[in-house]
Amino acid sequence: MDEVKKIVNDIKAGNIKPIYFLMGEEPYYVDKIAEYMERSILTEEERGFNQMVIYGKDATVDEIVSSAKRYPMMAERQVIIVKEAQHLSRTIDQLEAYALNPQPTTVLVICYKYKKLDKRKKVYKAISKTGYIFESKKLYENQIGDWIRKVLAGRKYSITPKAAQMLVEFLGTDLGKINNELEKLQLIIPKGEEITPKHIEENIGISKDYNNFELRKAIGERDIVKATRIVTYFAQNPKDNPMVMTISLLYSFFSQLLQYHGLKDHSKGSVASALKVNPYFVGEYQTAARNYPMKQCSKIVTQLRAIDVKSKGVGAVNISQADLLKELLFSIFNSPSRV
Repeated sequence: MDEVKKIVNDIKAGNIKPIYFLMGEEPYYVDKIAEYMERSILTEEERGFNQMVIYGKDATVDEIVSSAKRYPMMAERQVIIVKEAQHLSRTIDQLEAYALNPQPTTVLVICYKYKKLDKRKKVYKAISKTGYIFESKKLYENQIGDWIRKVLAGRKYSITPKAAQMLVEFLGTDLGKINNELEKLQLIIPKGEEITPKHIEENIGISKDYNNFELRKAIGERDIVKATRIVTYFAQNPKDNPMVMTISLLYSFFSQLLQYHGLKDHSKGSVASALKVNPYFVGEYQTAARNYPMKQCSKIVTQLRAIDVKSKGVGAVNISQADLLKELLFSIFNSPSRV
């Protein structure tokens, strides 16, 4: 996000490069930067003659270069935005010659989503010399909660750790989807308020009581009644609670518990850093670690792998999600809490 702010601040200050190559696995920032440039570099009057959007699947590199070499009409510069430029991956090397000597009155913005240029390529080095290369890296799941908090803080909102976790579990790591839901919440919730699990439940449709976050907590506390109630709800609402997500989260949880048992320092800060979790959730891991010794965690991880295979139809035919969820709980709770 700091690099995005730098690009925006440079453009506001008039420090504009002739080429911006926006690439990477995470499309959210590629789109956001391009959108900002599309509406900010030229005035509304200048855009009619001097701003062009080209799609990579409909153009060649030669055609893009030809457009970039034109002079602006009654304006200081022209802006050419190439969207979906990843379709030009086989011929993108042809941009090298132009990148070495770009038209100074053209701002060429290339949106190269889901891919990135090899830094060893001549075209990469050429763009680096005269333009700006931005790589939008995919965030890991454990980084999304902090991203949500930072985005909301910039919009004068806050959010509880549980509410942020609910969004991550329901929407995954797709920043575009998460941002869309945050924008919906902003239309309803007054600026300055804290977004809570209740807001998420009422406006996005994620249950604050029946979700993977609460299942993990119930299992960690060895609360069989609550865990059974949650998986029963999952079985009744399979589309909103896919088995693969439940298994993935629990597998990650017990893998982290194994890591926890191997730590010498079990203080909140040390655990949060080692497990890459929000300090708010460290207490859950401390409780779960008391209920599940290392050997038991290892057995459960193995059992979760086996259930994951079954859920994909390998070695098990026509087993319902309800039965698999029951087997999942049985495999976790069946062995004694002390081994």
